Amino acid sequence: MASNNSSNSGRMAVPEAKEAMKRFKEEVASELGVPLKEGYNGDLTSKQAGSIGGEMVKKMIMKQEQQMS
Repeated sequence: MASNNSSNSGRMAVPEAKEAMKRFKEEVASELGVPLKEGYNGDLTSKQAGSIGGEMVKKMIMKQEQQMS
């Protein structure tokens, strides 16, 4: 039987982290030159949106690796 996770979609495990992640996303978008704006950003290309998420993951992995060494 498949688990239904739809009730958890869009929720963060630590609600206080939501604002920090928003600021992180804005910072990365700025570094990449992606015109991220407040609210709806559906006009971004898939490449632009993906570059933000990809760079965020890359930075989080680098930080974790630094902490582990």
